[in-house]
Amino acid sequence: MSNVPTALLYTDEHEWILKESDGTCTVGITDHAQNTLGDIVFLELPPVGKQVEAGDAIGVVESVKAASDIYSPLTGEVVAVNADASDSPEDVNSDPYDTWLFKIKLGKGATTDGLLSPADYTKLIG
Repeated sequence: MSNVPTALLYTDEHEWILKESDGTCTVGITDHAQNTLGDIVFLELPPVGKQVEAGDAIGVVESVKAASDIYSPLTGEVVAVNADASDSPEDVNSDPYDTWLFKIKLGKGATTDGLLSPADYTKLIG
């Protein structure tokens, strides 16, 4: 059974989103995703300053089993990336909810309305 923290929002692409008090959104991959991928060996994260649209492929996570795109869950601007995660991608396996990948500042008119609740994500991964 995967861990699905209730304080987060989710995507059907297995990313988690934390809405921060400053209006930015922190993004990582879920426990379910890291379990499915296996040992993560490489992360390619988007550059700071990149303008992204919800659904855009903006990075890559590679494991011993496969490479998967990382999708932007939101429309806005990448305002930070976690260099520690790039340097030690295995941290995503050991603590996927502590190892964030990037932060997005929502674009004008963008919302988090299309994201999944913890209950909906739990149903998705069944």
